[in-house]
Amino acid sequence: MWTSIYIANNKKQADKLKALLDENGILTNIRPVGLAASTGEGMFEIQVLESEVEEAQAVICQGVVKK
Repeated sequence: MWTSIYIANNKKQADKLKALLDENGILTNIRPVGLAASTGEGMFEIQVLESEVEEAQAVICQGVVKK
């Protein structure tokens, strides 16, 4: 089951987080929130499999600290 772990402010940020998680072997899904579904702009949910939530959160925290 997919679980939301982060809400990105825009598509560019969502794509960067997806790439970071993918590089670490974590299957990732991006889902538009609200108006983003129709316009492509706005917030996006970063989702991972429920079994990978803790690992994904650790990867995101490390990625944010490095930059």
